[in-house]
Amino acid sequence: MGRESFHRILDETQQDVLRLGSLVEDATAKSVDALMRSDVKLADEICEGDDIVDDLCVRIETNCLNLLALQQPMASDLRTIAAMLDIIIDLERIGDHACDIAQITKNLATEPQLKPFIDIPLMATNAREMLRESLDAFAQHNADIAHKVPQKDDEVDRLYRAVFKELIEFMAKDPRAIGRGSNLILVALYLERIADHATNICERVVYMVEGVPKNLKRSVVDINQAIGQSEALGTRSLGETAAS
Repeated sequence: MGRESFHRILDETQQDVLRLGSLVEDATAKSVDALMRSDVKLADEICEGDDIVDDLCVRIETNCLNLLALQQPMASDLRTIAAMLDIIIDLERIGDHACDIAQITKNLATEPQLKPFIDIPLMATNAREMLRESLDAFAQHNADIAHKVPQKDDEVDRLYRAVFKELIEFMAKDPRAIGRGSNLILVALYLERIADHATNICERVVYMVEGVPKNLKRSVVDINQAIGQSEALGTRSLGETAAS
């Protein structure tokens, strides 16, 4: 493989990463839209589309490994390839979270709405904005953009805490709300995680451009702890109801 072919494949692979990012951003938007409208058909389409995401991830990974094996790239080209191998992991996880939200839409489709959707759509909008800007940073090899994006994660975390608190209060007051509340807490957790994955992408971009690994921001939410708290409070609500 000559240098001209190397750079052609490298450029094509970077375009595939951006295409992958566009697919999972679209899936994220559709998953929340499906949830708000209880659209089971759209939810099914989102999960079916996850196969395309997985196939594209495999193609990108294969191209990256071939470039590493056949050309032994140096300096910035090497960091770009390494960044892409990491970024597609985050993008694949975002696609999984979109599918998770779609599955919750199907779980709740026949249930009455617990509360108006306000903070969850806001979380989705902010997380998608972070994702889009992280991909812009990658496309432009722009570390300045990458440094700024994680600052927006504070608002996503604030909204998550507001959703969690409100839903726990619903569940504590009415045990019949536990199933719906727990599912919506998971939706908020998945959106919070999408914002974290966008931050991860920005960290890869900074390393790709500057050659120095940096931790730009870490999540304040422990997903396992949050789920455990939700289940514990739900169980306590049931016990209090039975004793009364």
